[in-house]
Amino acid sequence: MTDATGPADLLYSEVEEELRSSVRALLDDHCPPEAILARCEGSAPYDPALWRKLAADLGTAGLQVPEALGGAGASLRETAVVLEELGRSAAPVPFLGSAVLATTALLACGAEELVSALAGGERTAALAVPLSTAPGAGFPATVRVDGAGTLSGRVTSVADALVADVLLVPAVGPDGAALYAVDAAAAGLTVARRTSLDLTRPLADLALTGVPGRRLAAGAAAEAAVRQALLTGAGLLASEQLGLAEWCVATTVAYLKQRTQFARPVGSFQALKHRLADLWLETVGARAAARYAVDVLARDDADAEIAVAVAQAHCGVVAVRAAEECVQLHGGIGMTWEHPAHLYLKRAKADQIALGTPGAHRSALARLVDLPAPIAG
Repeated sequence: MTDATGPADLLYSEVEEELRSSVRALLDDHCPPEAILARCEGSAPYDPALWRKLAADLGTAGLQVPEALGGAGASLRETAVVLEELGRSAAPVPFLGSAVLATTALLACGAEELVSALAGGERTAALAVPLSTAPGAGFPATVRVDGAGTLSGRVTSVADALVADVLLVPAVGPDGAALYAVDAAAAGLTVARRTSLDLTRPLADLALTGVPGRRLAAGAAAEAAVRQALLTGAGLLASEQLGLAEWCVATTVAYLKQRTQFARPVGSFQALKHRLADLWLETVGARAAARYAVDVLARDDADAEIAVAVAQAHCGVVAVRAAEECVQLHGGIGMTWEHPAHLYLKRAKADQIALGTPGAHRSALARLVDLPAPIAG
C-alpha cells in the first residue's frame, strides 16, 4: 500500500524491479518482433497464449485488485511497470483495456464478482468508450436505455473490445447516467473491427440493438467510475509511452554503434551524438512525469488530475519523437516492414491521440492551475 499523505516517490522499489524482470523475461521469450509482425499480417492480432501467461500465470491482471477479491493487493505503481514493459515490446495484449480501464471502473463501482474474474485472468473486459476520450470529457451519451430496459446505440473506436468477454457500457436513460455490464455474446450486439493505425491494438465499433445488460452503477456513481477509469488510464498510458520511448532510444544507440560509414561507427558523428543526447534528456523528463503521475494516482492524491495532464502533455510528444528518430536513424532498414520500428511509430502516434491529445491535456492543465490564455493582438 502507498502513503496518501507522504511525499512523491519517483524511484522504483525492489519489488517493482523484480516484477519488471519477470515481465521482460516473459515478453522476450514469447513476444519477439517477428511474431508480432506475423500477427499483424493475419486476422488475429492479439496473442491469447501470451495474455494467459501474463494475466493469469504472472498475475498482472490483478495487480491493483485487493487480495480479498483475488488480486495481488499491490498498487498502480506495479501496474505501471507492466505497462512500461508492454510499451517496450509493443505486445499485442488487452492489458490497457481490461486490467486498467475496465478494472478501474469496476473497482470504482464495487462490482466485486466481475473484478475477481478479471483479476484471475478468467475473463477479459473493455470499457465501451472511444479510445480518444479524454478524462475531462462528459459522460458518454451515444447509448440509451430504452423502455424495456435494454441498450441501443453505437460506440466507435473501442480499444480491446474484439477479445473482451464483457463490455462495460455507459448509457443514458430516463433516470440519468448508468454503467452496464454486457456479455460480448449477447443478442443484438455487433462488434466490428475497424482499420486502426496501431496494428498491435486494434479498435472496434459496437452496435447495440435492444441488448440486455446488468446495471452496475447509476447516477453520480456511474459518472465517477467512468471518470476515474479514464483518468487512471491516461496516467498509466504515460508509462507505456515511456517504455516505448526507452526502447527506441536504446535500439537506435545500439544500431549506431555497430553501423559503419567511411570506416567509422555512425554513432561517432557529432551531429548524431547531439540528437541522441537531446532525445535521451527528453526521455528522462518523460520518466519523471510518468512516474509522478502514477505515484500520485496510487496515493489518491488531490493533484492527480494535474499530474496526469502534465504526463500526457509531455510523454505523448516524446514517444512520437523517439519513434520518428528511431526510424530515421536506422536509415533504409528502418523504413522496411521487416524491421519493427514502424510498429513503435504507429503505437506511439496512436497513444498520442488516445485518452486525450497533448493539446487537450495542455488545455486541461491551464484550467486546473488557473492559467489564463494569452491575449490576442
